[in-house]
Amino acid sequence: MKKVFKIWISILTLLVIFSYKAKDTLPRQKAPVPEFRVIAYMQLDDLENDDQPAFDFGTITHLNIAFINPDSNGDFPEIPGIDGLIEAAHKKHIKVMASTGGGPSPEYYCDLLMGERRDELIRKMVRYVVDKQFDGIDVDIEEESLDENYEAFVTGLSAALKSNGKMLTAAVATAYESNYTDKALACMDFLNIMSYDKTGPWQPAIAGPHSPYEMAIADLDYWTNIRGIPKEKLNLGIPFYGYGFGPHAPAAMSFKEITGKYPGSELNDQVAISDQDTIYYNGIPTIQNKTRLALQYAGGIMIWQLMQDADGNNSLLQNINTVIQSVIFSDMQPIPLN
Repeated sequence: MKKVFKIWISILTLLVIFSYKAKDTLPRQKAPVPEFRVIAYMQLDDLENDDQPAFDFGTITHLNIAFINPDSNGDFPEIPGIDGLIEAAHKKHIKVMASTGGGPSPEYYCDLLMGERRDELIRKMVRYVVDKQFDGIDVDIEEESLDENYEAFVTGLSAALKSNGKMLTAAVATAYESNYTDKALACMDFLNIMSYDKTGPWQPAIAGPHSPYEMAIADLDYWTNIRGIPKEKLNLGIPFYGYGFGPHAPAAMSFKEITGKYPGSELNDQVAISDQDTIYYNGIPTIQNKTRLALQYAGGIMIWQLMQDADGNNSLLQNINTVIQSVIFSDMQPIPLN
């Protein structure tokens, strides 16, 4: 009996040892992906009254209000409806950023970024953000305002914001690559890549897609492999609007307007409204593919801008959310960047 008992003990011991070894050789479960950001810009024009804009807070993680700019003295105006919007977003655990600048920024912005005026502007910005309970500032400085003062401004602003527990982010465009120093980029919590406006009404002779899928690949490749930004700090920007080319085409249309006027256009990236006129945009399939690309090579997706979205099944935001929910815990096939 004792001999049989010893045999069973030996067998059990071997099984336990084998089970531990097996744990080391079996394929591990895919680790949950860290929170994937969905950052939506919304313009001040949609806050003209106290009524809250109609959209699903549950499909975004960050709301950027654009553009909250100081006057020529560096003072910030009172904005109707902003307090209620921030409160509503925070109840849904959405972070709200005050986006400043714009393309183009106000003409006097350059002057505010120089010397002592810059220090004063930073103090007023931080006080405004703290008083209004924003979660931070998003800097979208472009064109002439994106000059040699940019680095000093964002590094000073970063230090002041972080001492108050606030974030600093930036909208960046690969077209302005030489204007962003490594020191300036390093102080950002994350970057919103404006992967659109490759062309537009300002270049009527260069008709075509202003935000093709290939542009998204090239932009992610540049910011990751050339500038060395970790993918977790990058958000791929996508457009909720289109540009028209041709003598009778509208200069710009929201995705909501395009799909409302041209049934079936939601499944394409362009619609010909005559032999000479075409509107270019990103339809549902392209937005879905860009979302999959961002899930693999970025930390989030960025939308310009939220209130241009269509309703119902044509909603780009809802399609983004569907892709995220279906992909985030599944095994994706690698998407090459080159």
